[in-house]
Amino acid sequence: MNKYRFFFVLTLIVSLVLCVGFGFSWYMGKPKNDDAFFERVILAFEKSDKQAFPKPSGIVFTGSSSIRSWKTLANDMAPLPVISRGFGGAHMSHILYNFDRIITPYNPKAVVIFVGGNDIAAGKGVQRLISNYQAFIEKLRKELPDTDLWILGMKPSERRWKLWGKMQIVDEAFKALSAANEKVTFVDSGKVLLGSDGRLDAVYASDGLHLNAKGYHRWSNVLKPLLLERYD
Repeated sequence: MNKYRFFFVLTLIVSLVLCVGFGFSWYMGKPKNDDAFFERVILAFEKSDKQAFPKPSGIVFTGSSSIRSWKTLANDMAPLPVISRGFGGAHMSHILYNFDRIITPYNPKAVVIFVGGNDIAAGKGVQRLISNYQAFIEKLRKELPDTDLWILGMKPSERRWKLWGKMQIVDEAFKALSAANEKVTFVDSGKVLLGSDGRLDAVYASDGLHLNAKGYHRWSNVLKPLLLERYD
C-alpha cells in the first residue's frame, strides 16, 4: 500500500469514527430535550394493545431500559399479572409525558417504576428529577386514586459508578416521598446489587450498565415478596 492510499484509508476510518460518534451523541442528547422522542415506541405499545389488550387490574412496570430488558419479568413475578411498558433511554419526563398512554388505559392496581438514572447521567439535577416524580404521584392520585406506586431505587453500575453518590441522594428523596404518601412504597433495589463490601457484584451485562440474569434475580427476590404480600 503506497503512502497516498494509506492516508486515504486512514482519513476514511477517522471520518467514519467521528460520524458514528457524532450520531451516537446526537441520539443520546435527543431524549433529554424531547419529551415526545419515544413516539414510535408508544405507538408500538398501542398496536400491541389492539391485538391483545391486557386484563385490567394488573401491575404496570414502566421506566427505562432496565424494565424494557427484563425479558423474564412475567415469569419472575408469576402469578402476579404484569404489563411491561419500559423503553430504553427514558427519563422521568418521558414517563410523565406518556402517562395517559402507558398507564391510564390499563387501570392497574399498582405501578412499579424504575427511572432516573438516565436523568442523572444526562446532567439533570436531583431536584428536577424529584419534582417530576412528585408530578407523577399527583397525576396518579388524581387519575387513578386506588393505584399503588412502587419506586425502585437507583441502580449502581460499573459505567455510572461515579454517579452513585448522587444516586444515593435521589434514593433518600424517594424514601421521603414514600413516607409522605401512604400509597407510595420505596424499594431499596439498588443496594441488593452490591456485595457485603459495598462494591459492585457480578450482576451486570457486558456493557457495564444493564443487569444480567443474576441481577434481575436479585431484583425479583426483593420485590416479588412485597408485591405478593400486598396483592396475592
